[in-house]
Amino acid sequence: MTANSNPIFVIGSINTDMVAMTEVLPSPGETVMSREFMMTAGGKGANQAVAAARMGGDVTMIGRLGNDVFAEQSIKRLKSENINCEFITKDTEKSSGVALISVDQNGENHIVVAPGANETLTKERLGSVLSQIPDNAIVMMQLEIPLESVVSVIEFCKKSNKKIILDPAPAKNLTPDFTKSLYMITPNETEATAMTGVKIKDLRDVKKAAIKLLGSGSQYVLITMGANGVYLASQNDEFEYIPSPKVTTIDSTAAGDCFNGTLAVSLSQGLSVFEAAKKACRAASISVTRKGAQDSMPFINEL
Repeated sequence: MTANSNPIFVIGSINTDMVAMTEVLPSPGETVMSREFMMTAGGKGANQAVAAARMGGDVTMIGRLGNDVFAEQSIKRLKSENINCEFITKDTEKSSGVALISVDQNGENHIVVAPGANETLTKERLGSVLSQIPDNAIVMMQLEIPLESVVSVIEFCKKSNKKIILDPAPAKNLTPDFTKSLYMITPNETEATAMTGVKIKDLRDVKKAAIKLLGSGSQYVLITMGANGVYLASQNDEFEYIPSPKVTTIDSTAAGDCFNGTLAVSLSQGLSVFEAAKKACRAASISVTRKGAQDSMPFINEL
């Protein structure tokens, strides 16, 4: 944990990832053979929590697991990363979440998520927990938990002026009312297209999408573009393109989670949004050179 940083609360999914490494990703109806199989800790929420913790953040995870061996493994792993797990609860009827991931030889992936207990992280269950979040915290969320729960957190944080960073994944067509109270939204190109209708082919399209998202009320928009970097836009007419370091990609799984976790910690330590995004790009460029989700997250001394 780094001194003088604001706490980070991650509200989101906790999964076990089952990863098959293939030469190519299968087309519909096609069967391909895997050259390697891994079972690792995942879930966008947990991934971002680990990324933030490895960057020196004071991190608390809020999530929901089943009452099974995957749950025990997940909690043990998160605690080993110095993440506070006191607000992770278990469901006795649903199994823990699982993600089925295929990764090709270029590091591109297809992901299917069976959310399991993540779906039971309802606004009612979050009610008593939200009051435990201090006013100076940065709250991180994704869309692998019920949308009504995400909305309830946004509404709660608006009342106390807490900063929210929303990673709108998996992609959904969210209404402006959904995003108007956000401090920051961090879609990738696919998610930005889903939210704005702008088909992204080049940086001009990225700027168009960013302007549309700013019109929905978020203070900052950061559109991530994988190996092509990130585009930053703000309500203060700040428009910046930040290139990503050039690396050889092995596995792009959780690169966006790495970006978001590093971004949150950097902001919590007082960096400007531009400098925080640059640092997050560097971290994500390291993560794609390694296999797995949480295993790929770099430590602060690697940047």
